[in-house]
Amino acid sequence: MSTRLSAGGAEITIDRENGCRIGSLRVDGTELLRQGPHFGSFPMVPWCGRTANGRFRDGAAVHQLPLNHPPHAIHGFGRDAVWRAAGASETRAAFVYDLADPWPYAGRVTQVFELTEDALTLTMGVETYGDSFPAQAGWHPWFRRVLTPGGPEAQIAFAPEWQEERGEDHLPTGHRTEPKPGPWDDCFGMPGGVDVTLTWPGRLELKVTSRAEWVVVYDEQPEAVCVEPQSGPPNGLNTLPQLVTPVDPLEISSTWTWRRLP
Repeated sequence: MSTRLSAGGAEITIDRENGCRIGSLRVDGTELLRQGPHFGSFPMVPWCGRTANGRFRDGAAVHQLPLNHPPHAIHGFGRDAVWRAAGASETRAAFVYDLADPWPYAGRVTQVFELTEDALTLTMGVETYGDSFPAQAGWHPWFRRVLTPGGPEAQIAFAPEWQEERGEDHLPTGHRTEPKPGPWDDCFGMPGGVDVTLTWPGRLELKVTSRAEWVVVYDEQPEAVCVEPQSGPPNGLNTLPQLVTPVDPLEISSTWTWRRLP
């Protein structure tokens, strides 16, 4: 069952039974997201991107995650879960998802969608029911490269401070480099906050912003361009763990703002 929000010429549908993903984002009737049950825009939680060999350490304990993208575990469990509705209006909706086995810690994830006629704000929080644990959160939108048949391709513009060097295993090596030309399946550091602009010339400009300092850009497929704000880099459960504690939840938000072009 989908939840629909609308404001002015903007409309989204949220499929809580398919990972609480945005199945559709339309502006003036034009679909911005790649369609299909694995696409749209899904939450990445309780980790983002690849976790090396599905293993991460928390203190003395080593935990093994299912290898859903062998040889690694990728993008968390939230995108495959059924979320529960926690209230909705015409322009705002909230959903919750309880972390459970095979994630080794008990906790709750809350995701909120707020729509206006020219922006969508996404907010996600991760709380623990007991022990502290490392976690990550973010979003993986699949924006259509071309909005209409024969139309212009999306152009991407951003100014990261660095690019994470990517090894042959698709994981960051730990070295930072000058940003390189695409195509990309890469993580970038933006210490001042994520700020990426997609432009379909003559049609639409869309800005993805977030106070988060990390963004993965993936544009290696002809159908879509992915701009993924996230709370840490791939394999961050191991390399840059952020602890969720009883008094300090993990919180992240991102706003997508669009502007019609002449």
